Amino acid sequence: MLAGKSGVGRIETHYMGEVIAGVCHFDPLRYQRKKELRRGTRAGSIAIYCAHEAIADSKLDLESVDKSRIGIYLGITEHGNVETEHEIYNIKQFDYNVELWSHHHNPRTVANSPAGEVTLNMGITGPHYTLGGACAAGNIGLIQGLQMLRLGEVDLALAGGVSETPHTFGVFAAFKNEGALASHPDPQKASRPFDRDRNGIVVSEGGCICVLERLSDARKRGARIYGEIVGYAINSDAFDFILPNAQRQVECMSLALKKAGISTSDIDIINTHGTATTEGDKAECEAIRQVFGDNSNTYINNTKSYIGHTMGAAGVLELVGNLPSFEDHMVHQTINVDNLDPECALKNLVINQPKKVDKVDYILNNSFGMLGINSVLVVKRFAE
Repeated sequence: MLAGKSGVGRIETHYMGEVIAGVCHFDPLRYQRKKELRRGTRAGSIAIYCAHEAIADSKLDLESVDKSRIGIYLGITEHGNVETEHEIYNIKQFDYNVELWSHHHNPRTVANSPAGEVTLNMGITGPHYTLGGACAAGNIGLIQGLQMLRLGEVDLALAGGVSETPHTFGVFAAFKNEGALASHPDPQKASRPFDRDRNGIVVSEGGCICVLERLSDARKRGARIYGEIVGYAINSDAFDFILPNAQRQVECMSLALKKAGISTSDIDIINTHGTATTEGDKAECEAIRQVFGDNSNTYINNTKSYIGHTMGAAGVLELVGNLPSFEDHMVHQTINVDNLDPECALKNLVINQPKKVDKVDYILNNSFGMLGINSVLVVKRFAE
């Protein structure tokens, strides 16, 4: 990311042809058998891959852990659209003969499918479910995992978010008809939050799962601790199906800071939600101004400019993309800002070049979604 390289490209989708999108490149057979792939979903494969990688990075021996005390909590924007669209497309070739409809359709499209597929693959017998939080869901998955640990319901949480959205043509068609689908001759420049010439969202898939533990447990086993979640908030706009409400975003950020017991001057990095829609970016920038004013200690960036909008995975994936700043004190830049929108000209907005800072102790992560759901996380650098 410090090199400013985008991962966005082009794919083919039903009925619309070539579209700009961000797609995961991974080997699903690394952790799954071919039979699992035939029966499961793309989102499930992404979640399984991320869960295995998270466990491997944590250095936990899964076989020595009580698997009934592990919970799986995954945020999603939607689930089932991909499978349903594909089934309809396939039977269309045979005059809509429903006898050709897959008998795997029901388990593929139930809302808990991505989290359930992880339990089936890894033999985890604790609780699992997904959390439908629109584009705020990645943060909400982490918040749910944290809450279950605090309640003593589990001893380990695999928490985060997942999305397979680019494989449903309906999302592209709807955003296009809404005037909110990004376009650009160069797909790597299509996602351009805060730029005056931004023209919409780059639809992407993705996944990110974190191993969450109580601090005492993590320290006892000598785990590498990437950060501590010290504050969080979720609220609702009660305003509009799509349009954001800056005042509710103000309240969400303020509540997260209050729960963390810190002030605005303590925040070193704000990772913005910014999706490159005209109204969305302006509303968030207005909310940040109201909360942080001209705070000289806080630097602001955006991660969607690299990867597009990974929907249910966005919050957690973008947060994790900023965690290296705790160690290297580098704030990754927002790319593709050629003409900064004056209404988005926030103080200390890091654009086009990374910024070296003296310290990074706290990161605030914004993640907002349709129907007016807002989520904010505050993560602290771990210090002995």
